[in-house]
Amino acid sequence: MKKKILAFGASNSSDSINKQLAKYASGLFQNATIELLDLNDFEMPIYSKDREKKDGFPQLAHDFYNKIGASDFVLISFAENNGNYTTAFKNILDWTSRINGKTFQEKPMLLLATSPGARGGSTVLDIALKRMPFQGGIVKGSFSLPSFQQNFDIEKGIISNKELDDELRKIIGSIEI
Repeated sequence: MKKKILAFGASNSSDSINKQLAKYASGLFQNATIELLDLNDFEMPIYSKDREKKDGFPQLAHDFYNKIGASDFVLISFAENNGNYTTAFKNILDWTSRINGKTFQEKPMLLLATSPGARGGSTVLDIALKRMPFQGGIVKGSFSLPSFQQNFDIEKGIISNKELDDELRKIIGSIEI
């Protein structure tokens, strides 16, 4: 039976390089169906305790949480804004964590990051690697793709640097879902 992978770039950019990386990486898994999310479909008011008390939880927070629950595996590629998560991802995480602090519901995960720079989003990836276990994620692997424009062929939708592509494939090959 095919396993369901929920994949997304943790960015609301319309041309997110992290969404492109998430799409590519999720497609490397064998015997899986992929649901690729767009965080723009889960745009909610900025989380506040007062708003939660007054209005309750937005339906989109429940929808996002339920998508995680219906999956067998979660793949996230993190965009880095000022060394941290994007506001779009953080807001979704804030809302869904109020539904359940174990937002990722003990699902196995692969965490990725990329950026135009040589560090490849490694700062936000380090934050995510430390945080996701507290949010109920079981991190099975991680990968950072540096210098996105030099190492990813946008037209073909693949990692063009063979060494880096082999590294990602090895990580994915070691993960059972």
